[in-house]
Amino acid sequence: MEENKIPSEKFASIIARILDDNKAKDIVILNVKNVCSLSDFFIIATGTSTTQVRGLTQTVRKKIKDYFKRIPLGDETEKQNYWNLLDYGDVVVHIMHYESRENYKIEKFWSHAMTLDREVWEEQSKEYSIYEKDE
Repeated sequence: MEENKIPSEKFASIIARILDDNKAKDIVILNVKNVCSLSDFFIIATGTSTTQVRGLTQTVRKKIKDYFKRIPLGDETEKQNYWNLLDYGDVVVHIMHYESRENYKIEKFWSHAMTLDREVWEEQSKEYSIYEKDE
């Protein structure tokens, strides 16, 4: 599938699925189209350790490149891995250590954005799940 052919919501759903399949916690997709000119969707996910934050960031980067031949337009991988950001233009991924997520509370900052229900993103990304290949 060509990168320009996939709708932003489905793309965000696939990234959330990748994060979920790799044990990220508290995954939230915010639809920021109507409240932000920078992007269509923000994904926020938590890692329980800095090692997991780094691993989740690397996994998303690799799988999106493999699936869609896309690399981030911006890649802010923090040395300590407390808050890493992958900017794909239409979708920005925030992978945060639980302490950073608690401190910065970026969902509250974007509280006027709509949240994409988990059931919706799971349905939109089910063919990309490493656990549902035989269904």
